[in-house]
Amino acid sequence: MAIARFPSFVIDCPEPAALAAFYATMLDWKSEVSSDWADIRADYGQCISFQRVEDYAPPRWPAQEVPQQMHIDVVVDDFDAAEAAVLELGGVKHEHQPAPASFRVFLDPAGHPFCLCLK
Repeated sequence: MAIARFPSFVIDCPEPAALAAFYATMLDWKSEVSSDWADIRADYGQCISFQRVEDYAPPRWPAQEVPQQMHIDVVVDDFDAAEAAVLELGGVKHEHQPAPASFRVFLDPAGHPFCLCLK
């Protein structure tokens, strides 16, 4: 049985509305924008989100001096059950939890952040 479902990607950027408009137009998806966050959604449920990051530095691809900035959000029905399962798999709950009632931040075994989200 899956622990989570419907992964969405969250991309760091300086202007969420502008980047969302770019991708929404390219993909013909609908957008929802706030001051520091934007979502674009397909009719069939896929979602890409964009979050404002102060002092944003774009990736220097293919070099990794400034790596790519993105993480995965996954939807869960029960925070506590999902958290226990993630910890059992080798994930680590991050000490910084900016909105624990909405999402919980973890690190995968390689140190990449991801979030468990209630939706």
